[in-house]
Amino acid sequence: MIDLNQALREKRPEYQKRQHKVILLHDNAPSHAAKLVKETMDTFSWEILSHVAYSPDLAPPDYYLFALLGHAFVEQCFTSYENVRKWFDDWVASKEQQFFWQSIPKLADR
Repeated sequence: MIDLNQALREKRPEYQKRQHKVILLHDNAPSHAAKLVKETMDTFSWEILSHVAYSPDLAPPDYYLFALLGHAFVEQCFTSYENVRKWFDDWVASKEQQFFWQSIPKLADR
């Protein structure tokens, strides 16, 4: 986790320059909920999203962002991983920041 925080600082300095912070969604495994882990995350000023309760009739790909991404993928045909990666990066870049901020709360609404 400390290595991840350092890598984010080096590779994504925009998190430091703006008021944005890392938003982390992880499962509720005991190791993730341990006091030391929580205290360490607090020193990073990371925002921890509450984990959505498991529902057998709702798979993670059904969530808002994944559904929209899946619809966008339907018409695509890729010949390499690099093409997939470029298409995905372009798709993400084409979205306004507000698009992602609106999609995060929808995780908890499901």
